[in-house]
Amino acid sequence: MAEFSHTFPAARGVQSGRPCYVAMCPLRLIPKIFIFDGQEVPPELRAQRVLNRTRIPDIVSYLVDNPTDYTLSGITASVDGQVSFEPSTDTGIAQNLGLLSIPMDAKILINDGQHRREAIVQAIEQNPELGYDNVPVLFFIDEGLKRSQQMFADLNKHAVRPSDSISTLYDHRDHLSELARVVAREVKVFSRLTEMERSSISNRSSKLFTLSAIKNASKALLMKGKSDLISEDEQQLAIEYWNEVAANMRDWQLALEKKVATCELREQYVHAHGVMLQAMGQIGADLLFKPKSQWSRILQGLQVIDWARANSEWEGRAMHHGRISKARSSVILTGNYIKQQLSVPLTPSEQEYEESLKP
Repeated sequence: MAEFSHTFPAARGVQSGRPCYVAMCPLRLIPKIFIFDGQEVPPELRAQRVLNRTRIPDIVSYLVDNPTDYTLSGITASVDGQVSFEPSTDTGIAQNLGLLSIPMDAKILINDGQHRREAIVQAIEQNPELGYDNVPVLFFIDEGLKRSQQMFADLNKHAVRPSDSISTLYDHRDHLSELARVVAREVKVFSRLTEMERSSISNRSSKLFTLSAIKNASKALLMKGKSDLISEDEQQLAIEYWNEVAANMRDWQLALEKKVATCELREQYVHAHGVMLQAMGQIGADLLFKPKSQWSRILQGLQVIDWARANSEWEGRAMHHGRISKARSSVILTGNYIKQQLSVPLTPSEQEYEESLKP
């Protein structure tokens, strides 16, 4: 097999004194030439983490559902074998452009991109036309297990998952993200006081809400018992609901008018945190079955609720040991207390959570 090789148009370069090559590889060749070291061997003898197969279906669906509008980042691989590079010219810039030949009996191990590799395999099975697309591959020359392990560590050391807020801001495929953007734009108090990039708010920030919190709260508001797309009428209903909630939150209005510092509200009140916002989403899911005149009147009761952290009723609900909690149970128990203050009956499941509070 040594006389046979895979040949790719490639660009040659150098990193840390070592040669490397970038090539465009047809997707249909990915399963044939790239090996993932997924054997059941101890971690210290592997150069990669174990494949997490729960991640793969989402990537497969993304590729299959968007065959003309997907973006796939590159794969990094190590070649355990003697490669050859034939430059286009002997001098000038083009001497680093040419044909990279890798022996077919060489072992090509993926250092970064193993989940993409497996997803490509499954996506091509469902849609063979994807096999004619390309993915960029960065080839390094294998220098043994220790070097491959270090490459994996280095490649992942500085990888930072984007915040939920900025993912929501930039995701134009997800209908819940679209809902969050519309609500954040059309609800006046949100449009002025929402942190669009980060999913947490610093003490010095002038913002009161995060886009990710608005997304989660609006999901709770509209998606109870449904999984289909959100209509424009439902979007409008969400806007009306949140505008009505905001109209009855005096402190939110003071923050909008810059008459109170948002950091002061976050420090002293529970209504300046995502747990309250999501609780109001869950409450709204029950209220919106009523005519607007009814749920609008019910929401007026928000004006008389004591939102201060000093209110002992929030302990064990929105707070645990004086700290705001984002746990699901905290959201439900926070919503329960708000419902009780609004004279809205609890559902059987909500009542079960109330029972858990009893000593």
